[in-house]
Amino acid sequence: MKKISTILAIVFSVFAIILAVLPVSNLAIIPIIFAFIFGIYAFYLSKKTGQVKKIIQFTFFLTIIALSITMYKSIFTTTEVASTESLEKTEAILEEEAIDELENLEIDDFEIDETELENIDIE
Repeated sequence: MKKISTILAIVFSVFAIILAVLPVSNLAIIPIIFAFIFGIYAFYLSKKTGQVKKIIQFTFFLTIIALSITMYKSIFTTTEVASTESLEKTEAILEEEAIDELENLEIDDFEIDETELENIDIE
């Protein structure tokens, strides 16, 4: 059980590092929490046997780095919302052009005789 929790802690801490450096760094909180939980459980089990491995401490180190990157990005990164007026004007112009194009489109009325339908083989 100690190996499984150690492996899960490593996987979640690496996943947290990857998410922390991406633009969606707020999603890194979830693997950070799981990495801490599995790391604490692995540390508890290894403390019971008296053999604390360096890999568990390395996992905590990676998790703390991911947490600090995530906190830094959430504090110092500001999101700016641009004006959508230009997009709405462009959309209205494109819609008007599409309507004009559809109005100018000539569609001939096609008549289908019943004799033509009888000659078609449907397999």
